Amino acid sequence: MRDDPATSKTPVTQPTSEPARPPIRFRGRSFMATVLAPIPPVADWLGDLDALNRRAPNFFAGRPVILDLAGLRLTREDLDGLLADLAARHIAILGIEGAPPALLGPGMPPVLSGGRAAGEVATPDEGAAPEPAAKEMPRSLILDTPVRSGQTVLHLEGDVTVLGAVASGAEVIAGGSIHVYGALRGRAIAGAAGNPAARIWCRKFEPELVAIDGLYRAADDLDPAFRGQAVEVRLLEDAIKLNLFERG
Repeated sequence: MRDDPATSKTPVTQPTSEPARPPIRFRGRSFMATVLAPIPPVADWLGDLDALNRRAPNFFAGRPVILDLAGLRLTREDLDGLLADLAARHIAILGIEGAPPALLGPGMPPVLSGGRAAGEVATPDEGAAPEPAAKEMPRSLILDTPVRSGQTVLHLEGDVTVLGAVASGAEVIAGGSIHVYGALRGRAIAGAAGNPAARIWCRKFEPELVAIDGLYRAADDLDPAFRGQAVEVRLLEDAIKLNLFERG
């Protein structure tokens, strides 16, 4: 018995759908921050802040700062001026709390709430002499295990040495130099406390981003000839410079 061409059906192959992409993941992470709470008159408070900076020029270096405006009556113009005054003193405000919503807007630091108090931060005494330019020797952080994806290592007091690898999606931030004895596949940010002499060394160069003293180069901007090599990263005339070095 033959199939009737009018009634026979040819199987239809459905197009294969693209594999579902994993959802975007968000992680919460808590950090310690210094809270600045201006008191009126603000001009006098800024004068006290200048006196603190003369006694301890590096007090705010590398410190995340939150601006607490509770109890102050400021206009938007007043707030713009206060943020500009703090920026001129090299104090970067990462967030604002205690401000009326109408006072904030585009271009402002984000609104924060729900922070937990962690005690007073010690400041130099009034009679103390200004801090010398050369302080105690920086302390190094040595990590015996690899830095995993999603992990951030923050050490602003000195160098960071990773005896393993830095995975893709991981981040190492050091006030000094960064040494990676394995592969560098994540982000390495050296000199984060304002040290242009800091460097980055790794045995296998495959980073997502490298930065020194605020200057950075993403993976797409790095010379592919250095990929997979033992590389030194340094600043030279305000530009990121890559050099090959011998594997030990």
